[in-house]
Amino acid sequence: VQLVESGGGLVQSGESLRLSCVASGITFSRHDMSWVRQAPGKEREEVAAIDKDGIASYIDSVKGRFTISQDTAKSTMYLQMNELKPEDTGMYYCGTKLGQCWGAKLYEYEYWGQGTQVTVSS
Repeated sequence: VQLVESGGGLVQSGESLRLSCVASGITFSRHDMSWVRQAPGKEREEVAAIDKDGIASYIDSVKGRFTISQDTAKSTMYLQMNELKPEDTGMYYCGTKLGQCWGAKLYEYEYWGQGTQVTVSS
């Protein structure tokens, strides 16, 4: 299994980015997937997840600004991030595990990508 993120960068507050996670070795129809971020000096937190049926979940701080989606034909998951804020800065990872991702303990995840850095300046 391999997860490869891309799309991060340095943007100003209010701008947008779209992150991508290309997956190989797993079947989207059988795996939930999540975007998890880690801000400097903080623990990783789950930002958004999408389940096998395409149902999305978000933390309150990104609701209405971020949209998680997936293209099963391309084995790719996306995170569209609009109205970015400085507090969204961090390394963003995609991860997956069998069973439900949303609300799961991060140590339960089986696979992680290498991460893509998002930096939002004020």
